[in-house]
Amino acid sequence: MSYVNVNNNYRSLDGLMKEIFNEFPAAVSKTVREDVLNYPPVNITDKKEMYLVELSVPGYEKADFGIKLDNNILTVNAEQKTENTVESEKTIRKEFGLKSFKRSFTLNEKIEIDNILARYENGILKIDLPKKEVSNAGVKDINIQ
Repeated sequence: MSYVNVNNNYRSLDGLMKEIFNEFPAAVSKTVREDVLNYPPVNITDKKEMYLVELSVPGYEKADFGIKLDNNILTVNAEQKTENTVESEKTIRKEFGLKSFKRSFTLNEKIEIDNILARYENGILKIDLPKKEVSNAGVKDINIQ
């Protein structure tokens, strides 16, 4: 007769991810963390007249951003600024700093690309994507015979 040992200790996804990252060697862990954390979080809201895209990117200046539309792909990027270091100071620990990033979004034909607006307020980059007026002139019900 064999016995099967069942472990009923369930972990949260957050706890599991922390455990996985803590088990990696330091060099691998740092690279994985930088890749995961270097992607600014985004909110996309569908409003009546537009879509609102918000990226959480505190610590940047308005001039740091580049927004480009190419073949219905909206790309937002920011370049890392080099920080001035003082030779007489020694950094003991550094966990934050500005990073470069790039995010892209595919836009559909319902967006008025000539009226896209962007603004940077309190660490949030907001992009208004106005919707086109959709005409139903080309829509027709077809009877089945």
